[in-house]
Amino acid sequence: MKTLLTVVAGGLLLAGCSEQPSAPAAAKKLEARPEPISGQSALFKMYQVARTWAPDVTVMKLTSVRLEGVADQPGKSGGWEAVFGSEQKSSAHGFTWYAADLEPTIHKGVYAGSEESYSAHGATLPFLISDVKIDTDAALATAKGKEEAYEKSHPGQPVLYLLEKPSRFAHPAWRVVWGESVSTSGFSVYVDATSGSFLEIMH
Repeated sequence: MKTLLTVVAGGLLLAGCSEQPSAPAAAKKLEARPEPISGQSALFKMYQVARTWAPDVTVMKLTSVRLEGVADQPGKSGGWEAVFGSEQKSSAHGFTWYAADLEPTIHKGVYAGSEESYSAHGATLPFLISDVKIDTDAALATAKGKEEAYEKSHPGQPVLYLLEKPSRFAHPAWRVVWGESVSTSGFSVYVDATSGSFLEIMH
């Protein structure tokens, strides 16, 4: 009897050991699923890396990028591209954040791109990251209140996001764009990235 109990207990122990790896494996599989993030979150992730390039870094521009295999969610995108500037270095530096790897040019996480010439003058101006107090989900909600008629006549349009500081505005602004790109869009809305207020409709 004692021998039988020992064999049964040993079998249960082995069964328990063989089942243990399945839970971590399942958790790892769930963790690997790429998810989109908001513009403010992506900007902060890239800003942390950009600060190691230049301590006086300012934001020049942030643009959302639709990523194959990662479905956009309201106010969120699977890819973001930013340009930061430094007066000390007289240079601008591009950075990207993507939710997944897509070879050969798409790299998961924050990735440093190329440097280019820097100018603090022009149609758009550099700004501090601390001025970006409104995230893309809130900007989308404000913009949606201005585009009901357009959306009805143009259903199913993708939504893109552009953060910049046009010289005519006092603060940086989110440009919420309906269409495949900014250049081909027939409708977009500027929302103040500091206060969240509506600024302007672009056609």
